[in-house]
Amino acid sequence: MKLNKFAAIALATAISAVSLSASAQVMVGGAAMYATKDIIDNAVNSKDHTTLVAAVQAAGLVDTLKGPGPFTVFAPTNGAFAALPAGTVDTLLKPENKPTLSKILTYHVVAGKLDAAALTKAVMAGSGKATLKTVSGGTLTATAQGSTLVVTDESGGTARVTIADVMQSNGVIHVVDKVLLPK
Repeated sequence: MKLNKFAAIALATAISAVSLSASAQVMVGGAAMYATKDIIDNAVNSKDHTTLVAAVQAAGLVDTLKGPGPFTVFAPTNGAFAALPAGTVDTLLKPENKPTLSKILTYHVVAGKLDAAALTKAVMAGSGKATLKTVSGGTLTATAQGSTLVVTDESGGTARVTIADVMQSNGVIHVVDKVLLPK
C-alpha cells in the first residue's frame, strides 16, 4: 500500500498534533504519565494496564523494562487482554507458562525509541508499511489507516494505536487495543 501525497500529509499533520499534545501531560488509564519515570513506574499507575502489569510481573520482565532501554512498547489495554479467548490470560499467568508469556510480552517490544513521527516516517519510506523487529525475534508491521497507526502481527492480527507517544525515561509507550501474537 503506497501512501498518496494527501494521505501522507494528513498522517503527518495528525502525528504532529499528537506530538504537540505529547508535550502536555499525557493521561493513560486515569493516571498522569511522566517522561521522567520508566516504563514500569508509569504503567503500574494506569487502571487500563493492570493485566499487562500482572503479566510483566509473572513473566519476570520488570527489571528488563525498568532498565535503560530505550524501548518502544506497544501496550495492550485490559480490554485487549479480555478479548482473548476465555481462560487465556489465566493460563498464561501460570508459572509453567512463563516462557510463552515472556515471548508474547517481548513481542510487543521493539529496541529503540520510535515515537509516532519516526514510525510514520518509516511507514512513508516503506511505501505504506514498516517492518519492526521485536525483542522476541519476531516482526510487526506498522501501517497507516487514515491518521491512525496500525500494527499487524505475524498471524495477521491488527491493533490500533489509541494513544501514541507516552514518553518514558527509557523509551516510549504506544497504547494498543489488541494483544499482538507471534507465530
